[in-house]
Amino acid sequence: MSAPAPKDEAKVSNFLRQVIERDLAQGRYDGRRWAGSPGDGTHHEHGGPDPAKVRMRFPPEPNGYLHVGHAKSIWLNFSLAQEYGGVCHMRFDDTNPEKEEQEYVDAILDAVRWLGWSWEAHGTRHLYYASDYFDFMYRAAEYLIETGHAYVDEQTPEQMRAHRGTLTEPGIDSPYRDRPAEESLARFREMRDGRHADGAMVLRAKIDMASPNINLRDPAIYRIKHATHHNTGDTWCIYPMYTFAHPIEDALENITHSICTLEFEDQRPFYDWLLERIVPILRAPQFERAKQLIERIEQQGLEAGKEFALRCHNHAHKLGPNTEPERQMRALFMKWEHDREAVLRDLPQFFNLLKTQTHQFTPLLASSLEAYRIEPFNLPHQYEFARLNLTYVVTSKRKLKQLVDEGIVSGWDDPRMPTIVGLRRRGYTPEAIRLFCERTGVSKAGGWIDYSNLEIALRDDLEGKAPRAMAVLDPVKLKLTNWAQVFGSADHREPCTAPAHPQRPELGQRHFSLGPEIWIEREDFAETPPKGFFRLFPGNKVRLRYGYVIECTGCEKDEAGHVTSVLATVVPDTKSGTPGADAVKVKGTITWVGVHDAVPAEVRLYERLFTDPQPDAGGKDFKAALNPDSLKVVAAYVEPSLAEAEAEERFQFERHGYFGTDRHDHAAGKPVFNRIAGLKDSWSK
Repeated sequence: MSAPAPKDEAKVSNFLRQVIERDLAQGRYDGRRWAGSPGDGTHHEHGGPDPAKVRMRFPPEPNGYLHVGHAKSIWLNFSLAQEYGGVCHMRFDDTNPEKEEQEYVDAILDAVRWLGWSWEAHGTRHLYYASDYFDFMYRAAEYLIETGHAYVDEQTPEQMRAHRGTLTEPGIDSPYRDRPAEESLARFREMRDGRHADGAMVLRAKIDMASPNINLRDPAIYRIKHATHHNTGDTWCIYPMYTFAHPIEDALENITHSICTLEFEDQRPFYDWLLERIVPILRAPQFERAKQLIERIEQQGLEAGKEFALRCHNHAHKLGPNTEPERQMRALFMKWEHDREAVLRDLPQFFNLLKTQTHQFTPLLASSLEAYRIEPFNLPHQYEFARLNLTYVVTSKRKLKQLVDEGIVSGWDDPRMPTIVGLRRRGYTPEAIRLFCERTGVSKAGGWIDYSNLEIALRDDLEGKAPRAMAVLDPVKLKLTNWAQVFGSADHREPCTAPAHPQRPELGQRHFSLGPEIWIEREDFAETPPKGFFRLFPGNKVRLRYGYVIECTGCEKDEAGHVTSVLATVVPDTKSGTPGADAVKVKGTITWVGVHDAVPAEVRLYERLFTDPQPDAGGKDFKAALNPDSLKVVAAYVEPSLAEAEAEERFQFERHGYFGTDRHDHAAGKPVFNRIAGLKDSWSK
């Protein structure tokens, strides 16, 4: 179903693993049922036992391409599901039709597959869309209106913002907040039927305008948008807000652990409030069983009734301020604060209120019944972890789209982009990205991960499997002036071999040849060498890698004084791998390719796209930190083994680091290579 864990990395415990292990040990999800497809409690009641011990989900919005931060979330959700015998759903949170496109849907699916994950398990393809559930979401919205927990607000957006309050001041009730449920329901249906313009009104949850958590100050849950949806077309002209849709999606899919990043932590109270409020329609069978359990508790006598009543009292914070039954229950609880003996006297009133208005007390019961039946309503729970903050990149989809739209990069798959398609095209491997995600860990504490850690993961992955090859990126010609004398003919070509990989003999040998003229790196020659320079300078000897020892005799220059060729002589009987090859000791070894069989190639040398480690932190203009030298294209020469390099292959260019072939963009039929990362150690010889 999924990709394997990195082989060299032991599983490190983190708070999410601890949560899952605790829940499994408690049997929290034992007895759940799964009908083979998402649906409400009644739907699942007709299914068999859930074959998945846990259910996770990866829920991107299809409004852009995935980036390295999403890779962390993909890895986390899919790997935890795999590790604990569960399933991870692939689900699109497509609730904003104006910004979503099928192109993004297709690109996201391709990226997840490329990273090595699958959403197929137990004979089911777990690919879902929020838009699949629009009918139920609408039903849930009407239910909230009918029960007094939502209303249609006709204030302008500016008025709603002005009345929202601040972190230190409560908000102001909307003048439409107390309109009759029948009136709000009629207006909501008018919204659905397209009788009002965009922005004319919204449906708001009715929670608490004085809440210290601003997210609970009557958040908007439905808005009007006359826009064509990529999946539902023009069926709807009202769309749920993300914060309303997301918990419902999780519940319909039987998600157990809904994992998101820390910026959603303040939204968790609304996540819980919403699911607990709609229990009667979301989990009808469990709701009925809860009512039966309350009956049994009452029948067990005064002490059992008192114990349960006090448990409910301990969760009084779950009572809302907006319905009469909840106000009555709150009054009972306040009385018990000062007179515990009153609990016994009030038990008949308590149970009568609870049984006749059970639908208004589902948030209270979700907590209070835990002592009698674990997970009484089988609701998902949200957990937050610190998002991946990687230096020298931006991960805002809006800003990444700006880079694309303004032509600053060549597209979403530009190899300088932190998008998964960009990393893939540059030459990163799925294994390296997964290894990086594992190494960065999971915690509640934020922080910045240096970009070099991603490159290290790539090098560690490629070290054992990337074939080696020689390449010259800044070529200058070297002439071996005694070639004909040593080999008897200027046309002679001396065959040379090298291992495709020094630690993997099964990969075979590379074959190339040495001739009287070769290409070397320009920086490997110096007329006047600095201290510690062991490469070519007049009178010094070096070894041609996998070839002969040569002695530099000088150079040729043009009229401007630029070196046009380096001159040297071959030292006979010093060919690598032959008897006596080490008779002449040298301190330097240089890479080369023969002029006669070198393959011209385009090589793209990539640096980081930004010069600032945190280019958009603190409201900075991220474009001001763009690196003008983030891409350098050079005309290089590579050894003949790379003439037919296959797409997706990666090589270690001896001395220059790791490169990936780029079949996306050939230049005049030449092979094209993108630099992925440098070497672990600097080239010193």
